[in-house]
Amino acid sequence: MILRMSSLFVRTLRDDPADAEVPSHRLLVRAGYIRRAAPGIYSWLPLGLRVLRNVEGIVREEMDAVGAQELRFPALLPREPYEATGRWTEYGDGIFRLKDRKDGDYLLGPTHEEMFTLVVKDLFNSYKDLPVWLYQIQTKYRDEARPRAGILRGREFIMKDSYSFDIDQEGLDASYAAHRAAYVKTFDRLGFDYVIVRATAGAMGGSKSEEFLAKAEVGEDTYVRCTNCDYAANVEAVKVRAPAPVPYDDAPAAHAEDTPGTPTIATLVDHLNAAFPRSDRSWAAADTLKNVLVVLKHPDGTREPLAIGLPGDREVDQKRLEGQLEPIEVEPMEEGELKKHAALVKGYIGPAALGEKSASGIRYLVDPRVVEGTAWVTGANVVGQHVLDLVAGRDFTPDGTIEAAEVRDGDPCPQCETGALESARGIEMGHIFQLGRKYADALDLKVLDENGKLVVVTMGSYGIGVSRAVAAIAEDNNDELGLVWPREIAPADVHVIATGKDVAVFEAAAELSDALSAAGLDVLYDDRTGKVSTGVKFKDAELIGVPTIVTVGRGLAEGTIEVKDRRTGDRVEVPVAEAAAHLVALVRS
Repeated sequence: MILRMSSLFVRTLRDDPADAEVPSHRLLVRAGYIRRAAPGIYSWLPLGLRVLRNVEGIVREEMDAVGAQELRFPALLPREPYEATGRWTEYGDGIFRLKDRKDGDYLLGPTHEEMFTLVVKDLFNSYKDLPVWLYQIQTKYRDEARPRAGILRGREFIMKDSYSFDIDQEGLDASYAAHRAAYVKTFDRLGFDYVIVRATAGAMGGSKSEEFLAKAEVGEDTYVRCTNCDYAANVEAVKVRAPAPVPYDDAPAAHAEDTPGTPTIATLVDHLNAAFPRSDRSWAAADTLKNVLVVLKHPDGTREPLAIGLPGDREVDQKRLEGQLEPIEVEPMEEGELKKHAALVKGYIGPAALGEKSASGIRYLVDPRVVEGTAWVTGANVVGQHVLDLVAGRDFTPDGTIEAAEVRDGDPCPQCETGALESARGIEMGHIFQLGRKYADALDLKVLDENGKLVVVTMGSYGIGVSRAVAAIAEDNNDELGLVWPREIAPADVHVIATGKDVAVFEAAAELSDALSAAGLDVLYDDRTGKVSTGVKFKDAELIGVPTIVTVGRGLAEGTIEVKDRRTGDRVEVPVAEAAAHLVALVRS
């Protein structure tokens, strides 16, 4: 196939779009791959659609190779299945809801677990039908509060979601392993650097869960890796290694002390070191117990206050906290809400005023480091006072623990004894879950086992962000001049440029393009004449990013053309008579 620039529906831009925040967004718009239709919603132009279809093709090939079968559900879905699983409510404001002319409720599909479950229930009823692996490549819709970064975080996006259906956990383990291996092959082919990390299942439910993250400074996900072992996890999934309980038989009794003017951790530590110096070392923020108040916004609209206790040298990580509570949303407790709880004294809140059995009735969860026998300095629930030597398990008992504190570089690895954690940023490209029986139970998906007994089917879920992959590839494959597509993803195999005004040059470029097309290559041929200068053609070629750029121009008089590697910048002169064969071999090597 030949795409001729003179008629191709594309306009390149010299300036970055005003709303572009990341390289992929800037370059995909400037090179004429996508155009903004509305916040978080983009149109795919011909070049962009070719790249998108190439990504889809790789995903489809690898899914087909492991025996998964493709189908396609509608994007407009009825309310009832999502009501049965609770997600009609759980999604809150995160989905697009609408009514038809008969006042029936529908939604634009954010994900399709319910539909996959129901279609298997409709058609299969025996263990002999299992396992079965089904997938689709479908447009999804989520009402993102803050769509950003172009197609990296949009309100409409294309996703590959697949599901496995097995008779038992052993079958699910095998299905999960097969999908994981297929994902490794898929992401290896897509051409960007990625890492596999442990993850939380969140609102999806289920147990074992892993994410495939594209390494990128602009990524919204933070993950950590151990410097000593193979541990890697999204920060939301990091489990703090709790210290051993501490004996407290000889611990001094808790005592309240005047600490005037110390509403912050920093002022408290300064006062402690001045008024209550220790003989062994100085007081530090880690000796204090900070109590942070938030409000949980449940999907049904109810609001619940929550107190989180954590060492004073740590902050609450909002994303990590929400990862533990999803689909519940978390908001800071505002001044007006705080005033509703008379037992709470701002800046001096302590465990005595917290807990479901306390005067405030506010549930109190603490960091795993707050173990029995540890002693803390914390608020006395009186202005200008703190309690010293307050011992967990003796003087207060929280309602439970929660993984909400920030994870920092240098923190000990949860898996090994000697390693430390180091952090990096990534873009979530794939997520695989062992769903278990959550959706099968809710929708009554059962089959007869080999003993003729009805059993609930066990499910796995496996997603890939297909449209997001285009942006992730662009993030990892660009330079100061433009995009640099991996060959298997690029919109064309070869970009042929005819330079100058000599008719013979255009005839030779057209002849070469025809020969390459006849050999099965896709050619982007810049055949523009008139006011389009050679310099503009070169700049467009660099911006568009086809991996091989061929220039037909001055060298034609000596019987050669120039072949340039877009990635390395290397150039070679090739005889015209050998050009087609040379390029075909290059593309297929």
